[in-house]
Amino acid sequence: MTAPRRVPPRLDRTARLLGLEAMDRLAAAHVVVLGLGGVGSFTAEALARAGVGRLTLVDGERIEESNANRQLHALDGAFGRYKADEMASRLARVHATARIEGVAARYAPSTAERLVPEGASFVVDAMDTVVAKLHVIARCLERRIPVVTVLGAARRIDPTAVQVTDLCETHTDQLGKDVRKYLRRRHGISATAPTGVLAVWSVEAPRPTLALPGDEEGIPGVRVREPGERRREPRCYGSAAFATGAFGLAAAAAVVQRLTGVAPECHRVLSEAEAKRRRKR
Repeated sequence: MTAPRRVPPRLDRTARLLGLEAMDRLAAAHVVVLGLGGVGSFTAEALARAGVGRLTLVDGERIEESNANRQLHALDGAFGRYKADEMASRLARVHATARIEGVAARYAPSTAERLVPEGASFVVDAMDTVVAKLHVIARCLERRIPVVTVLGAARRIDPTAVQVTDLCETHTDQLGKDVRKYLRRRHGISATAPTGVLAVWSVEAPRPTLALPGDEEGIPGVRVREPGERRREPRCYGSAAFATGAFGLAAAAAVVQRLTGVAPECHRVLSEAEAKRRRKR
């Protein structure tokens, strides 16, 4: 008689939520996370803690002190190191039996084949540049790799306003508008009907970014561009972990749900009268 398979203690609670078959699917999955900032760092950690067996973590930037308000790897002693390396080291301590690779590189057409291989189970696009987002979405659609793209998480303060829908349903988001428009212009992909691309976005209107004393001397964490570069003025948006993290966690949830086939129950919005009756019980 074969002894029943035991779940590692680190994954016990997830297995009780999703079931053993789902855990097997997660263990066999290879998820690529592109961008390890305020969104991607939370996505990567949630996936590791859920039991994903292989993670490729991609980011070409180094950690700066200005990242500390919203990025999980931004800790004392880590400033100046590559985000990908620090996140991979962190997650190796979270899920010791997983295959976790940190790649300190930028996603681009020249690196796409290496960073997003044919056999990937899922791709999370947590990058903040339109050109890179367009390319990886087009690549994933062409190769039938499931992908979730995360739109504008900066300038938001309401984590309850985060949505996960098809890309065609997004609104109130300039980044989403640009992605939809240029997907059609540059790649011939229409986003006026369902695309098969999941998007994480917010119905909250973006807030203005406030100026701070000393900005004229340079904004922390923002590189001043050289003369002749396309965008000459440094861009810096206000952001907070409780919003960017919510975007990242929503992306991780979408990946886990689709890899395992375990979908959340639909929540029915109660009428005001019904809500009052329930409160009285």
